[in-house]
Amino acid sequence: MKRFVLIALFVSLAAVGGLIKIPVGVGSIALDAAPALAASIILGPFGGAVVGGLGHLLSALTGGFPLGPFHLFIALEMALLYASFSYLYSVQKWLGLVFFWGGNSLLLPLPFYFLMSAAFYYTLVPALLMGSLINLILFILVIPKISLLSSDNQEVVKP
Repeated sequence: MKRFVLIALFVSLAAVGGLIKIPVGVGSIALDAAPALAASIILGPFGGAVVGGLGHLLSALTGGFPLGPFHLFIALEMALLYASFSYLYSVQKWLGLVFFWGGNSLLLPLPFYFLMSAAFYYTLVPALLMGSLINLILFILVIPKISLLSSDNQEVVKP
């Protein structure tokens, strides 16, 4: 029950972060990734995947689903990204951080190079590089504080 409540809490934080939008050339970037990154570390790959996927859908909902049904595909991509991040971060922190930044900014939008156009991809990448970096900075600033809180209750940290 405790894990379910924590997942719901992090999904809520991602939804709030999704409301904070930074306008860029194509739509906007949101701050929904930082809570999902934290959930990936505290709750493990499954918790991070759930928070990341649902966080993206809630962020897209508040933005009016500009890419329509493609957002379901993006949510699945995000879920896989956060699960992978959780594992890589546990192996080597910097590896997880670099993987998330590159994966979210360059790898995840790559299917849209073929589905939409090269111009669409190249327009997205700078905004995603900036958005991912902002979310990573927030995560890096917040995770030590959250880790201190969760260290008091070790069963929360175990995935």
